Amino acid sequence: MEQLDYNLLFRWFVGLSMDDAVWDASTFSKNRERMLEGDIAEAFFQGVLGEARAGQLLSDEHFTVDGTLLEAWASHKSFRPVDPVGKDNDQEPKPPAARWDENNPTVNYRGEKRTNQTHCSTTDPQAMLARKGPGKEAKLSYHGHLMTENRSGLVVNTQVTTAYGSAECHAGLLMAEQLPGCGRVTLGADKGYDQREFVEELRCMGVTPHVAQNQGRRRSRLDQRTTRHPGYEISQRKRKRIEEVFGWMKTVGMLRQLRHRGLERVGWVFTLAAATYNLVRMRTLMPKCV
Repeated sequence: MEQLDYNLLFRWFVGLSMDDAVWDASTFSKNRERMLEGDIAEAFFQGVLGEARAGQLLSDEHFTVDGTLLEAWASHKSFRPVDPVGKDNDQEPKPPAARWDENNPTVNYRGEKRTNQTHCSTTDPQAMLARKGPGKEAKLSYHGHLMTENRSGLVVNTQVTTAYGSAECHAGLLMAEQLPGCGRVTLGADKGYDQREFVEELRCMGVTPHVAQNQGRRRSRLDQRTTRHPGYEISQRKRKRIEEVFGWMKTVGMLRQLRHRGLERVGWVFTLAAATYNLVRMRTLMPKCV
């Protein structure tokens, strides 16, 4: 709002002349709710995809899916025990070994078992405790999922879910169901998707699973009927490009830690960031198609 008051470039971008009055800050909050209700983010995302499709930048045969954790806008101190069903919850329980200072309480969680089944964030109830891997710290998070096409690395679908264990596979199947066209396609993914349910469901959809084999402690769900083809090796090289999208969205797109609460708002800003990435990527790709 301060920039709009004196920055001519900002005024030009939003359509204000030099002497027009600047809006009140609450106007942005009201417009955000209208955009949420009208699903403007998805409409904008589909509009960008339409431009990419018109420029022949999209593949309709080869895709990649992956997910990442998005740190929620909530602290560990808000992750409080919840009362069991049927218990009187007039008094809100406090974490053990806590010294409740006037402004910022000092809390010691050492030795306390904290799970999503017994605790919930009072700041963002839909955020769940999750960690990226063994040995990593657990944080209140959401799970962001992307599907990209392999020709140009553009995002063709987005999904945001709560951070539960099998979120990646479930979101991957939902996005696979929405793939355009009726021909057979391939879908690349990392080792986390090498699961029986995921592979079998893809094959029932007519989608060839080009999933990285996970042979650490068990037998992979893929055999040489899939892995012997040259296309499988190509998919494994191409699928790594989706990490570039996540990296851009978390740094340039400022999604390393979310600034919105609730699944609906997080999904809204995640889709907007994906559409913006596509625009930046298309700026590089367009001259090559002229």
